[in-house]
Amino acid sequence: TKLGRSVFGAAGSRFAARQSMANRGRVRLSETVYQACISHALTTEREEVLGLLLGHAEGPSLVDIFASLTLRRMDKRPDRCEISPEQLVEATQAAEHLSELLGRTTRVVGWYHSHPHITVLPSHVDLRTQLQYQGMDPSFV
Repeated sequence: TKLGRSVFGAAGSRFAARQSMANRGRVRLSETVYQACISHALTTEREEVLGLLLGHAEGPSLVDIFASLTLRRMDKRPDRCEISPEQLVEATQAAEHLSELLGRTTRVVGWYHSHPHITVLPSHVDLRTQLQYQGMDPSFV
């Protein structure tokens, strides 16, 4: 059923991470991260929420997402959300710490955000943001 909101790649209760346009690879999303993203999106109907996805790119054809970080909103406008450089640095540090704990390379591999009560389609700002991230890392989802 439609809940009147979306999480990028989500409509109603479905969530699927976006695939890289560059390599048309697959994205494997853990159930825990899926539930965390949906729960985060359901915390408010008045403003967008956002977070970063942590995992590992296994070659050019698979991104494995096994952790997420919810982020604090920096923009006061309810229909805008941005990831600050400080938040990205903190997420990178968290990924490095997780790498040590798990004994496997972990990095920031993607982002998500909600669109409460508007289209599930990405805005021009969303597309530009994704393109910028993919310019630095083609496997970024």
